[in-house]
Amino acid sequence: MRKILPLSLTLAAMIGLTGCSQSNETATASTKEVTTLRFSHFWPATAATHSEIFEPWSKKVEEESGGRIKVEIYPSATLSKPDATYDATAKGTVDIGSQLQGYTNGRFPLTQVAELPGLSNSATQMNCMLQTLHDDGVISSEYEDTHLLFMMGTGPGGMHTIDKAIRTPDDLKGLRMRRPSAIAGDIIESAGGTPVGLPATDIYTSLQRGVLDGLSLPWDATGSFRLIELTNTHTNIPFYSSAIMVTMNKDKYESLPDDLKKVIDDNSGKVMAAMAGKVFDAEDAKFMAEAKAKGDTIIDIPDPLNDPQWKGPLEAGTKKYLNDVAALGLDPQAVYEKAKEASAACKV
Repeated sequence: MRKILPLSLTLAAMIGLTGCSQSNETATASTKEVTTLRFSHFWPATAATHSEIFEPWSKKVEEESGGRIKVEIYPSATLSKPDATYDATAKGTVDIGSQLQGYTNGRFPLTQVAELPGLSNSATQMNCMLQTLHDDGVISSEYEDTHLLFMMGTGPGGMHTIDKAIRTPDDLKGLRMRRPSAIAGDIIESAGGTPVGLPATDIYTSLQRGVLDGLSLPWDATGSFRLIELTNTHTNIPFYSSAIMVTMNKDKYESLPDDLKKVIDDNSGKVMAAMAGKVFDAEDAKFMAEAKAKGDTIIDIPDPLNDPQWKGPLEAGTKKYLNDVAALGLDPQAVYEKAKEASAACKV
């Protein structure tokens, strides 16, 4: 009995320790439950928007959450179509989505007032202006069905053609130009061109097949989608800038505990808008330098609103857009004035 008793006590102790260990592991697992967020966007994985904005944001959120948030990014429109990503986010098909407002014509009419010519000369200024308009409640009503994370915006959009130099509006006549939004399309049409609407992901093949003669995009997107390979003539004319949003499914956000909501909040708003603006501006400079090094023709029209040949089409396009939005029963003029104020305050 003396030999058996210690053995039985030893076994009991081991069982107790094992049970305690399993209990601790279960407790640790339950306190570190992981929430996975699926993030959908249309840029290729090679684009700086993906690698220098979205990936660092995702890693920062994961780190600050202590691993309790995991972000899975789906680039190249693999999870949602470029023009349906906002709706997919609102419905919960994806948890986070990024999309150009101009991809859904008429859905964000007040936000797109900020895209009008003369309001921004850089992505940094555009991002600051958009985020200010949202934070001040000027355009926030357009995003009430989601939880907006932050606004982004491109640098000024120019024109890029296969071989036709565009120096005056007359040079656009007869050209089929891909337009990124209704605003840019109105201005191209006012100048005599034929605007064609299609996602950025389809531009390359459309240029190859001769469906397009050229396109209108900022330099960063022209480089990200490898369009510099097919275009040889570029006109730097700041006649619009594209608005972009990064937003989250509202129910998904509300389901998070308060400390994880804080992690999301700490990585939202103006701090992210400012960071994204710097990335877009750097990419604009990089790809314009690449086109110059290739020997492409580059034409500069830095102040088209005061250029006697370009002023008319730009003002006509602006007036048409404001009138179209007013016809919806909205007050675009008030937003336009607020955008001018934010633009001046955000000027760098």
